[in-house]
Amino acid sequence: MNFPFYLSTRYLRSTQKGSFTRIAGILSVAGLAVGIAALLITLFILNGFERVISQKISDFDGHIRIRHFLSNPIQRDIAGLDRVQANYPNLISRSSFIQGQALLRKGKQAEGVVVEGLEPNGMEFISSMIVDGKQTIHPNESIIGQRLADQLGISVGDRIVLFDIETLHGTKKRLGQFTVSGLYHSGMTEYDHSLVFIDLEGANRLFAMDGAISGEVLRLNDANQYRTISQELSNALAYPYMVINWKEKNRALFKWMDVQRWPILFIFGLIALVGVVNIISALAMVIIDKTRQIGLLKSLGITQGDLKKVFLIKGLIIGLSGALGGALLAILLAALQNTFKWIKVPEDVYFMDFIPVDVSGGDIGVIFLFSVATSILAAWWPTVRTNKIEPSSALKYE
Repeated sequence: MNFPFYLSTRYLRSTQKGSFTRIAGILSVAGLAVGIAALLITLFILNGFERVISQKISDFDGHIRIRHFLSNPIQRDIAGLDRVQANYPNLISRSSFIQGQALLRKGKQAEGVVVEGLEPNGMEFISSMIVDGKQTIHPNESIIGQRLADQLGISVGDRIVLFDIETLHGTKKRLGQFTVSGLYHSGMTEYDHSLVFIDLEGANRLFAMDGAISGEVLRLNDANQYRTISQELSNALAYPYMVINWKEKNRALFKWMDVQRWPILFIFGLIALVGVVNIISALAMVIIDKTRQIGLLKSLGITQGDLKKVFLIKGLIIGLSGALGGALLAILLAALQNTFKWIKVPEDVYFMDFIPVDVSGGDIGVIFLFSVATSILAAWWPTVRTNKIEPSSALKYE
């Protein structure tokens, strides 16, 4: 066995009475593990929040929308769209939509809403949010948010009337009667209170579109490709078409998420830094505690390089143990939170009713390597003290 490695492990396992070596090593590992766990859990929570919010927004808006620059009706045949879609087979699903403002009325109750008419292949995302009724929309049927239904006292099977707001002040009002076939709940208050889904043909009649549409929704099997495809569509489609992805549409929200990520990581990174400082303190205590043994080793001919290796290896062992322990602790806590949902949050504020925790192998790898490298660097500084230990002085007293 390599002598510096053997000696460093002996120091970590030291059971000598009155020795601080073993206790200092254990406390260093524990401190680093807690710091690494706190940092990783923070990253996992941030990842979870971003994933859930991105998923909910992209469910409603799709990953990319194509519409008129001035929100005017457009024809279904968009030159250039088919060509771009052909470049990404099995990646893009496309559906037309009609969107307009309307007044929803049920008896004496009325509320302004946004009506979105969808094709059958564009309704799949609704199925995961249905809390009552059917998951599909047939002609003269509608699906509304549960919050809106509770506010207006609407139940599945009730009939509602939708008025095109643009015609309310005219002599000839456009309206349609629809049966509520389902209620959805997404957790996003803005959508649950105001968005009503009907079939595309019903929206065409309600808003007198004459076969035109408001735009096209593109949903991607790989959301990471949205920037590339958005850019390619922008280059392929001329004015008056406008291409916007779901992150551009909600730029303020995602900008806020990016901005708040760094202060949070900095604060919890300081906790991990405390664990690294503990390594410096622990190794300094070991050197003080083992001064006589270091002097004896020097008198027996151990080189200064091998002596430094002893403490560097000890720092490496502490770093590996602390990083591994912290990673395992973070993964365990993440699994427990995702399974039992112990930590709840107000849904009206955060768009979700519990804190989601997404474990990321990339985050674990980066933090693991960084903590180990930092532990080795932290172990280097105390070894400088061993240069000043003279065998004659160290062995002078019993």
